[in-house]
Amino acid sequence: MAMLLALIAIMGILLMKGIPAIYTEVQREREAELIFRGESIAKAIRIFAAKSGRYPNSLSELATVRPRIIRKIYKDPMTETGEWDLIYAVQPGATGDTRSLPIVGVKSKSQKDSFKVYNNKTIYSDWAFTATSNLLGLPAGVPGPSVPGGPEKDPGPPGNGGGSPPKGGKG
Repeated sequence: MAMLLALIAIMGILLMKGIPAIYTEVQREREAELIFRGESIAKAIRIFAAKSGRYPNSLSELATVRPRIIRKIYKDPMTETGEWDLIYAVQPGATGDTRSLPIVGVKSKSQKDSFKVYNNKTIYSDWAFTATSNLLGLPAGVPGPSVPGGPEKDPGPPGNGGGSPPKGGKG
């Protein structure tokens, strides 16, 4: 009987040690889901704008386009209500009325700290998923193609025809 009681106590202690690891894993899965859902909505907004020539006035407009551009209007996995904080193309007026303003993206309403860093941000409400950013599909922090009239290439030291010397030792 004492052996059974000791076994139950040890199992309880091990379970208590495992709970934080389980919480961390669940939180990481929710973060991955937030990124997937946010980027899916941003991509759908981008496609909607390309097809119709304007940004949608509500997320429900994305579901009306045929052929479909998004499977469904996903909910924010980091909040209880699942409602997104919408990012508008223009700022609301003095009344704060956002009806019929064009939507360019979404972000979470959750103010919690994240485990993952997304676009150099560590608070969920700072993770902005917009149709106007990352148009080239490049990862965050990767520079895009150079802009005409941008910085010129360094011609190198005079006398070698410009650029860097050839590799391999012999010219």
